[in-house]
Amino acid sequence: MLCDFLFLATKRKHMTIATISNQKTRFALALLCLFYFTQSYAQINRIEPPFWYSDMHHTDVQILFYGKNIAQNKVSTPNLIIKNIQKTENPNYLFVTVDTKNAAPGSYTFTFTNGKKSFTQNYSLKARRKDSALRKGFDSSDMIYLIMSDRFANGNPTNDSSPNLIEKADRTNKDGRHGGDIEGIIQHLDYIKELGATAVWPTPLCEDNDEKGSYHTYGQSDVYKIDERFGTNEDYVRLSSELHKRGMKLIKDYVTNHWGYKHWMMDDLPTYDWIHQFPGYKQTSYRMTTQFDSNAAAIDRNVCMDGWFVQSMPDLNQSNPLVLNYLIQNALWWIEFADLDGFRVDTYPYADKQAIAHWTKAIMDEYPDFNIVGEAWLYSTAQIAYWQKDSKIAAIQSYNSNLPSVMDFMTQSVISEGVFNEDKQDWQKGIVGIYNTLASDFLYPNCNNILLFAENHDTNRLNQYYPEFEKYRLTMLLLATLRGIPQLYYGAEIGMAGDKSKGDGDIRRDFPGGWPGDLQNAFTKVGRTPDQQKYFELTAQLFNWRKTKKVIHTGKTTHYVPENNVYVYFRHNDNESVMVLINNSTEKQTITTERFSENLKKYSKGTDVITQKTIAIQQPIVLEPKTGLVLELH
Repeated sequence: MLCDFLFLATKRKHMTIATISNQKTRFALALLCLFYFTQSYAQINRIEPPFWYSDMHHTDVQILFYGKNIAQNKVSTPNLIIKNIQKTENPNYLFVTVDTKNAAPGSYTFTFTNGKKSFTQNYSLKARRKDSALRKGFDSSDMIYLIMSDRFANGNPTNDSSPNLIEKADRTNKDGRHGGDIEGIIQHLDYIKELGATAVWPTPLCEDNDEKGSYHTYGQSDVYKIDERFGTNEDYVRLSSELHKRGMKLIKDYVTNHWGYKHWMMDDLPTYDWIHQFPGYKQTSYRMTTQFDSNAAAIDRNVCMDGWFVQSMPDLNQSNPLVLNYLIQNALWWIEFADLDGFRVDTYPYADKQAIAHWTKAIMDEYPDFNIVGEAWLYSTAQIAYWQKDSKIAAIQSYNSNLPSVMDFMTQSVISEGVFNEDKQDWQKGIVGIYNTLASDFLYPNCNNILLFAENHDTNRLNQYYPEFEKYRLTMLLLATLRGIPQLYYGAEIGMAGDKSKGDGDIRRDFPGGWPGDLQNAFTKVGRTPDQQKYFELTAQLFNWRKTKKVIHTGKTTHYVPENNVYVYFRHNDNESVMVLINNSTEKQTITTERFSENLKKYSKGTDVITQKTIAIQQPIVLEPKTGLVLELH
């Protein structure tokens, strides 16, 4: 209509706006022209990925152009091969796939044409870091420090709230935003390193614009942008760089299953089936067993996989090729952009099974030595092992997740259910619970590449299970010496408490000393109480010792059936052996070592890694109640 009006108003030869005598008409026509050209030439509001990298294995890059009626345009570019242009039922989206193979770093111009009108848009290919594809991910030589990003440290109080985001900082609200940020993490990296950690896993840092509860950031509203209340994309790159300077690694918490309902696409979806609709909302059943249960009804399987995690988190349809490719490219982009060392993937089994396997493989094809650990919150070793790459259990169903690592919820559950409160041993009770868990290690394709932990941001605090230091000590002895990749939740090392029954905010408390004006600063030795220092020293001693112990990282495990609530196991290889003894009883125990002769044949003594005392291991070893020993054998 506007075009018709402009044509009629100017159809006389040589007529221009200046030749129109009526001033009001001239002014109105000028405004219409301004509106017309604005609509024609400025209709791209978003481009994702915002740029790409040359020399990638993923060379067919699908660029999302978003703007009013953008799909009405024809697209061309002189220096890249356009392999596909895909339109959807929403004319505000255009997906243009270009071949970047052999394309040099630089700026490339796209021309959008609609009839006689056209405009251009530049798009950049950037150079990759040297040997980027060969980056080494986290592994069993690492100890991961998990940080609740909003609750660790407030390094930049000026960004606690943002005029562009709804929820403002309110430290008095245990479920609100408190102001922890990237700068706070950077300022305390030396503290984390002193503790013995070699990798940092912050909870998600991308933008979450929910009205409330946005501090956890699992309902993301922009997956290409760091939340302004945490910092900027450049701050995130700086965090990665500062970690690498210290020989440490950065793990990104990635969410493939859902976004937040405030995600920018939710008001204007590219396709109806970009998210799962029934139509409208349906919550998941959380019954992850339906994803491999050969007896499961199809409706139950679909409700679990396609239902929304909660009402504020729309469930992404990874079986839609556009969605899947979007998620693949977003993941690859972050690895390159922020120089990442790994992913922790939230709610891994809730995504479409085949699609999430494809997503994982695409990342591992690009970075063969990268590592990804998936959250499969199940309480059966077989069910957890199903999700690890090359699982023989999953192979029965011709399925392979391609996922290198999974989280060991079995060991965590034994610890959280109070194994160290079970003072007497019977067939199932006592320290035999740990023994039984490790007895199923044969189910894992690679038990050294599983995440070992006692608590995280979704569970009770370890101090809630065991307020006694002696039981914390026993837990740390396990985490520091069992197979797998140990993960410590921030504040455990100073005995931080938290009761999940009081809400998630209680298990995600502020680290003391992380905020200007805090009465105590537990980041420093002088600021810690004697009890906090006791926790810290034990933790730091164990995990700094573990750093260089290949026998713990990759050695074999030989363990012995517990007797009298005493568990003995060995970590060993051809060159080294470590003996671990845990007395879980309330009585002093004298352990004769003849029973362990197959592991002690060539050893006569051991050095206690805590006290550095030498113990003659061919003689009976006395253990006080609720104590343990880690002995390097000689």
